[in-house]
Amino acid sequence: MRFRTRLMITSATIVILPLILVFASFLIIRNSLAYSYTSFITYMVVAFFLIMLVTSVILTAWLRKGFFEPVDELNVAMQHIKDGNFDYMLPTDIGDKGEIGELYRNYEDMRLRLKESADEKVIREGQNKELISNISHDLKTPITAIKGYSQGLLEGVADTPERQMKYIRTIFNKANDMNNLINELTLYSSIDNNRIPYNFTRINVGDYFGDCIEEIGMDLDSKDINLNYANLTTPDTQIVADPEQLKRVVNNIVSNSVKYLDRDDGTGNIDIRILDEVDSVRVEIEDNGKGIGASDIPNIFDRFYRTDSSRNSKQGGSGIGLSIVKKIIEDHGGYIWATSHEGEGTCMHFVLRKYMEYHEKAEGEAVVEHDFESV
Repeated sequence: MRFRTRLMITSATIVILPLILVFASFLIIRNSLAYSYTSFITYMVVAFFLIMLVTSVILTAWLRKGFFEPVDELNVAMQHIKDGNFDYMLPTDIGDKGEIGELYRNYEDMRLRLKESADEKVIREGQNKELISNISHDLKTPITAIKGYSQGLLEGVADTPERQMKYIRTIFNKANDMNNLINELTLYSSIDNNRIPYNFTRINVGDYFGDCIEEIGMDLDSKDINLNYANLTTPDTQIVADPEQLKRVVNNIVSNSVKYLDRDDGTGNIDIRILDEVDSVRVEIEDNGKGIGASDIPNIFDRFYRTDSSRNSKQGGSGIGLSIVKKIIEDHGGYIWATSHEGEGTCMHFVLRKYMEYHEKAEGEAVVEHDFESV
């Protein structure tokens, strides 16, 4: 019952009930006292007092149960919220309590939201600690290598030009690895604030991926990994994308493939295919690594998720690479997924809309419009 209705009933009861009871008492007393004026007045005062007392007790109990007790329960519940206990639930049934029921429901909504926020905060803090631990671990490896090869150069261990060049190239590669980790951490911070910087422009698919493959191929060649590239799109195919961020997508996927190739026969292969799908372009990056379990496939793009095999891997990793990839692809208006067979390899697929031009005549003039829906 709504509190306004309860107050109206209480007010009416205070006025009407005593009058009814007094009138009834008057009739009873008059019939029993044979019109004795003094006795009549005395009995009327006593009856009126008793009637008002009983009415007051009943109404007070009614208001207490319907208003003050629920408010006390709310006060206890809010004290639990103040103490950080978001698991405390109001014990009273709130099916029909008017304004009090609304307060109960609002409290429950607030409690659930605060609990969800607190749980997310705990998860996020744990993820951040894991990220720092992973980044710290991954930074130690290149730093140790840089120190070791630098010391070898200083002490003259690399005593031939070829060996010196090998040491310098290794130092350069390890420095790049460190730079990539720092960039990944910076981008992760940008994702958290939803502030990834994009500079969208028209890109020729063949030229762009050709340059990417040339750069990636040099790195894979130094690691004795075979790279196969096929572009099945027409020479004039274009997309609208951020060149730098799209390169990050390709590099992250390839780096992830390289990290977990781990083949017993020592032959690592990565195939990159660019496919034409009428109004979109599909990129496939496939490796012949150890693959991913079927139960893990739906989760690999989640932030900080790692499969059991990667969790036990000596390669480490921040655990955010593929989540960054997914975020960038989706911000380009595309989508990404993976297929894999354990022991055979993994293939990452992502699709981006083509840039299209079409002509319409309006008032005798040719109008060129551009399709930027992919942005």
